[in-house]
Amino acid sequence: MKRKILVTSALPYANGQIHIGHLVEYIQTDIWVRFQKMMGNDCHYMCADDTHGTPVMVTARKQGVSPEELIEKMNEEHRRDFGDFHIEFDNYYTTNSPENREFAEYIYMKLKEGGHIVEKEIEQFYCEKDRMFLPDRFIKGKCPRCGAPDQYGDSCELCSSTYSPVDIGEPFCSICRSVPVRKTSVHYFFRLKNFTERLKEWLDKDRVQPEVRRKLDEWFQEGLRDWDISRDAPYFGFKIPDTEDKFFYVWLDAPIGYMASTANWCARSGRSFDEFWRDEDTEIYHFIGKDIMYFHCLFWPAMLMGAGFRTPTRICIHGFLTVNGEKMSKSRGTFINARKYLEHLDPQYLRYYYACKLGSGVSDVDLSIDDFISRVNSDMVGKIANLASRVGPMLKKKMDGKTGSIPEDAVSLIEDARNKNIVIADLYEQREFSRAVKEICQIADEANRYLEKKEPWVTVKTDAEKTRQTITAALEIFRLLTIYLKPVLPQFASDAEKFLKIEPLAWADIERSIVDHEIGDFKHLIQRVDPAKVNAMIDESRE
Repeated sequence: MKRKILVTSALPYANGQIHIGHLVEYIQTDIWVRFQKMMGNDCHYMCADDTHGTPVMVTARKQGVSPEELIEKMNEEHRRDFGDFHIEFDNYYTTNSPENREFAEYIYMKLKEGGHIVEKEIEQFYCEKDRMFLPDRFIKGKCPRCGAPDQYGDSCELCSSTYSPVDIGEPFCSICRSVPVRKTSVHYFFRLKNFTERLKEWLDKDRVQPEVRRKLDEWFQEGLRDWDISRDAPYFGFKIPDTEDKFFYVWLDAPIGYMASTANWCARSGRSFDEFWRDEDTEIYHFIGKDIMYFHCLFWPAMLMGAGFRTPTRICIHGFLTVNGEKMSKSRGTFINARKYLEHLDPQYLRYYYACKLGSGVSDVDLSIDDFISRVNSDMVGKIANLASRVGPMLKKKMDGKTGSIPEDAVSLIEDARNKNIVIADLYEQREFSRAVKEICQIADEANRYLEKKEPWVTVKTDAEKTRQTITAALEIFRLLTIYLKPVLPQFASDAEKFLKIEPLAWADIERSIVDHEIGDFKHLIQRVDPAKVNAMIDESRE
């Protein structure tokens, strides 16, 4: 039975460029979505730029443009970068949209009617030099839990704690670095604790990974805190209904951007919004980083519950990217922007390498530069593409480019490769991409061993038909490998389909074959990674 699936990634902030750390999430999500579509499921990938908040406003002011001009420029850059990494959204939108305003106001009013919004007078940091209240990301200081320095005012990157900005130690304004003063203001709060039991029931249905659930249980034991959903003017965002100078905190309307992007797509494609966000038969998957799990696993489902919408089926949480075992660093040249990477290297290398490293857990993903070069060259070039390059040109030049039948000594080899589809499909479904790639490479290894044994480059001189059969077996396994790798390497698959002269491959095509078929001209499917280009990219990224 065909599944109906809505998938999202966290919305990239419109205040900066996409970098290779961001790409872990979007490549992971894109692989999963492409797999679902290959399986014939009704799957749609929604995303948008997260556009509101003080950082956007301040950056726009520094650049001498309006916030609207800044976010439009960043939206174009983000779309281009994602597209060039073969990340294919069904809709990529913006949170600064009429749909997002409408849903934010609707959800807020529903929460208010349900008694889940309260007013409180709070004390905040105020920068007298910049003449503004300082929101979470514009206060820095020591984490009140673990004491880590240089942490933002809402959460600690080291221990993942969340807290109120006024609790941070040794605070300073992150714009001008002056010490702020404290002032009082009336704010609006969402009573998260009203949803404690409903959230526990929801989480009991396998919504998150076990290690995430353990962390959430710690927060439940501490008691869920009221959440400040308002910010004072000046602020770039949506004004809260029935107020003069209060705006929705960016974190309220950011996840609502998933709904707004869906609504925008539905209006253009003739689909119903309710079939995705009210129908429990639809599956909703959010892919996010571990730094924002408090918002997505507690606030977001509680907001949906309070407003009468369905909750996510599952929240898939991943770790951060490290490079050579360390945090990305501008001084070491390992903080690499997507565009800088693309100036030097094929995006398929990174897609493949991330797939080799990604599992379903929350562990960090390490990009080892030496391993990256070695694995791409040995696997993608030496094992998989090599299978086609060794026999494709020979068949085209010496045997009219036509395959024959499968030889008896290759039947079990091909059947084993075909039967692996069940294991590989399950690994893709479970987001165990590294294990899926391992299975795929084992098939390629067996096929290359078969070729070494049969030596078609030798037998072609004495027995053309026997050689044709050997080549047919090799190309049949290459076709299967192309199906298995297509979610990871869509461009490679497209080029392979042209070479084999076949229609775009779906998972069901595993049962077909390339027997008695005319192939096209062979063109190199992938080039080896040049270490000099990698070094140049790192040098140019170094500050």
